[in-house]
Amino acid sequence: MKNPCAIAVLAATLTGVTLGSASAEPASRAAIKNVVLVHGAFADGSGWEAVAKILEQDGYKVSVAQPPETSYADDQKYTKAAIDSMGGPVVLVGHSYGGSIITEAGNNPNVAALVYIAAFALDEGESCASIEQALPQASKAFKPDSNGNWWIDQAHFAADFAADVPPAVSRFMAISQVPISTDAFTHKVTMPAWKTKPTFYMVASADRSINPEQERMMAKRAHAKTVEVNASHVAYMSHPKEAAKLIEEAAAPAHIN
Repeated sequence: MKNPCAIAVLAATLTGVTLGSASAEPASRAAIKNVVLVHGAFADGSGWEAVAKILEQDGYKVSVAQPPETSYADDQKYTKAAIDSMGGPVVLVGHSYGGSIITEAGNNPNVAALVYIAAFALDEGESCASIEQALPQASKAFKPDSNGNWWIDQAHFAADFAADVPPAVSRFMAISQVPISTDAFTHKVTMPAWKTKPTFYMVASADRSINPEQERMMAKRAHAKTVEVNASHVAYMSHPKEAAKLIEEAAAPAHIN
């Protein structure tokens, strides 16, 4: 006769294994709670403040990377350091030239999803400079200096870059802009992470710094979940709620591999 105590122990053990397996499955598909935000050319990370506050209020841990725009290699280094500092899976977000940065940095195994905000989602062999040749931006205010850096003419900064933020904000952005190096703007992407990672895109339909049709094209070929806002190039500043919502959607369990 079988030992009833042994049977009871075995049954309890098997039940525990079954319950443990069931509970482990949702845990493996839990929402990502880490977000890394990457600024683009002519700006710095402070523009992400409103988005970061919303994400933090919603329970996310946020890191704002500060790539210096001195070279593509430098910008990769600073962004990858921000990703690694989070200590786990992240949603990686890029604005403008920051899209070029996250396209390569997104290959980091800790990156679970990519979010492009009016950004360059480049394909293999493309640079920010080369892709704009087919569909040029409306602005003509980008000017080089003798040091190999590019600036936006301050007189046109508000209209061409930040038309829908308060004038005092756009004025200060103009006088505190971070120039982008020629190397950063012309560096060709070699391995686009959007080909293997869930991708999301916000198109800024009134953008004068990247052609909105170019944004739509890049979003479409990346098979990105796409939203569109009537915004200038700094859509993440003028529409922080919509930007945060898209980021949180990218962090949801349904989009995690």
